[in-house]
Amino acid sequence: MSSSPVTAAVDLTDPTVFVRHDPHDFWAGVRDREPVYWHEVGAGRPGFWVLSRYADVLAAYADAARLGSARGTVLDVLLRGDDSAGGRMLAVTDRPRHRALRNVMLRAFSPRVLGEVAARVHRRAEELIRQVTRAGTFDFAAEVAEHIPMSTICELLSVPPADRPDLLRWNKSALSSEEAQADPFAALEARNEILRYLTDLAAARRAHPGDDVVSLIAAATVDGEPLPVEDVALNCYSLILGGDESSRVSAICAVKAFADFPGEWRAVREGRVPVESAVEEVLRWATPAMHFARTATVDQEWGGRTVRAGDIVTLWNLSANFDERQFEEPRTFRAGRTPNKHVSLGHGPHFCLGAYLGRAELHALLTALVAHVGRIEREGEPRRVYSNFLNGHATLPVTFHSR
Repeated sequence: MSSSPVTAAVDLTDPTVFVRHDPHDFWAGVRDREPVYWHEVGAGRPGFWVLSRYADVLAAYADAARLGSARGTVLDVLLRGDDSAGGRMLAVTDRPRHRALRNVMLRAFSPRVLGEVAARVHRRAEELIRQVTRAGTFDFAAEVAEHIPMSTICELLSVPPADRPDLLRWNKSALSSEEAQADPFAALEARNEILRYLTDLAAARRAHPGDDVVSLIAAATVDGEPLPVEDVALNCYSLILGGDESSRVSAICAVKAFADFPGEWRAVREGRVPVESAVEEVLRWATPAMHFARTATVDQEWGGRTVRAGDIVTLWNLSANFDERQFEEPRTFRAGRTPNKHVSLGHGPHFCLGAYLGRAELHALLTALVAHVGRIEREGEPRRVYSNFLNGHATLPVTFHSR
């Protein structure tokens, strides 16, 4: 199997690849010329298949029987071997255990719990936006975006406020870096620090349960057995992974997009475009997770190419969400875009468990911006994160001009 000149020039395992290359130019060429292709890796590591068109990505997400998740769902992890959390953490578990474990996690996301948390998110967003408006130039990433999602997840887990800065620092290092030459062992150590903390927390809540998500998961049973305390920690970690990283970069992307497309901001601010529609376009535009990965469980065909059982298959959201076959003028930010069936939150059996909270956080942010900000002005170029998984920026210098 060989790649064409279009695809061979870009190494999708390189965390700097889309800092050095325009991702949308690259993916447009791939969708047109080689929508399903084999990516060589070398150095004794396996290659993998790349799916780039919206229709293929959507179908692959829905096909959990032929494309399994238990070996891992992030490319970097799969290329090093099987994910140690396979069969234990919801995102990397296949049916039938996936269904039972998902039911446990869904109970932790009851309407009562989520309603209370969403109300607190709105109050927190309102407070933060009011503080930074009229404050002159500031870094939106550091002053606002870092605080809303992690606070939300930590409230769900009842993490003591004094411990939250450490969790944020570790999580920012777990899947991306703010430096081009990042130490891979630093990311591994960050993940281990989070898991050690959550394992201790889960053990404490099992011994002395409270009215929080950690206690609920620790008290639940799957197939008649309580989850090992390490599995409780893993599933709490999945909430942090999905709830902090993706929401943080989406919030940064939202403000950057409205600064770059001021007409769209005016439409939202003046009520001509509903905040709910703007939230969906932000999610499409941001595409916080560039890809997810699966492993073929049987021989199968995609785009005329034969995929063998055991092959790694990567589903590139960053391409699917900008596929001209699905979205009209996809490289234009349209706050009122409808329909807007993006795949930023996944699709099928592994649809994002935290979708409601992620949308609630963006809704709270945009509502607070509408209430207080007349004009958003960028002050210099933001700095991208270095990752082949997380898509977004680490900084965003802006000025909010009051209404």
